[in-house]
Amino acid sequence: MLTHVQRVEFEKEELDDKLTKLKAFLVSNYYQGLSEEMKLLLEEQAEVMEKYSDILAKRLTLFGQQRIL
Repeated sequence: MLTHVQRVEFEKEELDDKLTKLKAFLVSNYYQGLSEEMKLLLEEQAEVMEKYSDILAKRLTLFGQQRIL
């Protein structure tokens, strides 16, 4: 059974993997052929995913600080 910290670590790893793949897609030829609306939505999705990843990283930092106390 995973601890809450391990679950957050796993969630961040999965999210970062998906974000890496999305960023690669954003520079692909297929992306260039999409409608402007779809491009904007995908770019917004990438921004939100980056923010989410940052939040998870901050939570992991706090978990580490709590272990020290």
